[in-house]
Amino acid sequence: MQPRRVAVLGGGPGGLYAARLLKLADPSCEVVVHEQGEPDTTFGFGVGLAAGTQRKLEAADPDTLRDLVAAGLRHDMTMQVGPHTTRVRNDRLIGIARTELLAVLQRHAEKAGVALEFGARRTAEELDADVVVAADGVSSATRENGPFGGRIEVGRGLYLWCGTDFALDDAVFAPVGTEHGVFVTHAYPYSGGRSTFLIETDEETWRRAGFDATTDSTPFDASDETSLRHLEEVFAAQLRGQPLIGNRTRWLRFRTVRCDRWSAGNTVLLGDAAHTAHFSIGSGTKLAMEDAIGLVEALRAEPDRAAAFARYEAVRRPAVERLQELARRSQLWWESFPARLHLPVERLMVAYMSRAGNVPLDRFAQTSPDVVGAALEQYAGEPADVTPEGITSWVLDHPPTRDRVADLVPLHCALDDPWSAAGDALVARARGTGGVRLTGPPDRPALLTRLDLAERIGLEAGVPTAVEGPAALRDDLAAGLVSGRTDLVVLTDTQETP
Repeated sequence: MQPRRVAVLGGGPGGLYAARLLKLADPSCEVVVHEQGEPDTTFGFGVGLAAGTQRKLEAADPDTLRDLVAAGLRHDMTMQVGPHTTRVRNDRLIGIARTELLAVLQRHAEKAGVALEFGARRTAEELDADVVVAADGVSSATRENGPFGGRIEVGRGLYLWCGTDFALDDAVFAPVGTEHGVFVTHAYPYSGGRSTFLIETDEETWRRAGFDATTDSTPFDASDETSLRHLEEVFAAQLRGQPLIGNRTRWLRFRTVRCDRWSAGNTVLLGDAAHTAHFSIGSGTKLAMEDAIGLVEALRAEPDRAAAFARYEAVRRPAVERLQELARRSQLWWESFPARLHLPVERLMVAYMSRAGNVPLDRFAQTSPDVVGAALEQYAGEPADVTPEGITSWVLDHPPTRDRVADLVPLHCALDDPWSAAGDALVARARGTGGVRLTGPPDRPALLTRLDLAERIGLEAGVPTAVEGPAALRDDLAAGLVSGRTDLVVLTDTQETP
């Protein structure tokens, strides 16, 4: 399909990138971006672009990627727990100021011939266009007022976006205990000599600190200065004495957006308007820009609008839903993160990397053999085989003998969220036993859930756990052992009990 006129609602990364790609694909097409804000105003601080996203952007539009990389700041990742620190190298991870990201995308859109209109709120219905791309964000009026079947799930934990006026050496994940509870920062440097500081906590800690009151008393267009000043003291070591900067900064709960359909008539949803995935996976900008690539490819490949929209959704929805599932697991892990602070920092880093099941031990060992080697030795109490091809077998052959239990009570697990009411019931059933053996379906999502439930039972019920799983999922079981999610594993198709 070759649309003659395209209107894009929303001048964020996804909308701007879609507009440029549409114009590059067909220079004769009239493409207009309608952004209700002004060109030099934006919210947020830095944005991260990982290696996989950069590869996709390079294939779609190398000129834009080149300028984004030039404007970005490469950094590694560290985890700090008290005086202990471990580092993971990440060669292509960059942070870029959101203002600079938008400036680059605006410049390249205009260079391609896109018209940018700012300062007026528009709706899909009032625009005269063959295609309306609704990239109007997580609070999308297009989605809420249209037949898209939008649903929003609100997370349990609370988070606050802020920044500071210096660039950290690396991305930092750091929990800090206070008299109210634990606060955790995910902080990373970006271009312009600044850093993003994202801070999370649980609801109980948030209330004990009085931040429920400060949230209620903060106007929608202001920052929660009381929280910022308090958190400056909590994270003084990471901030090096610098203040935290707000930008309409207030405590929020993450909203996961899903839609039954992504298009209706001449309108198609893109990015956060159609779907969101928890920020701990670093996915918002990634998903929006990859949506833009997919939409433009579909419009070029199909003869009419309906077929193009159907192809776009058919191609992109599976990738989005896979990432949403990874993000869901990551969100649950972070919302329960303080319970893991008994682990040595290297094992905690392995737990972090494997939290959603997307980074197996052998792959992690290829880039960070020192971290994985230390974690394995902490797990087994002896030097380990850190050759990637040997890690899983070594772990399964070296279970800590102190955790062996003769009589384990079978406990069937068939739930999606180990921290749900159903999970509460299973934890209660485990209390007072000599240990539990978690059984359940053999598929991978069910196994990952069993490992998470086993960890919760071990932490809250204080009893040893074993998790059943097929030999085909040995890598996940080995990561579960090293991460402290379970004490033992049982290979169900061979009946071996390491």
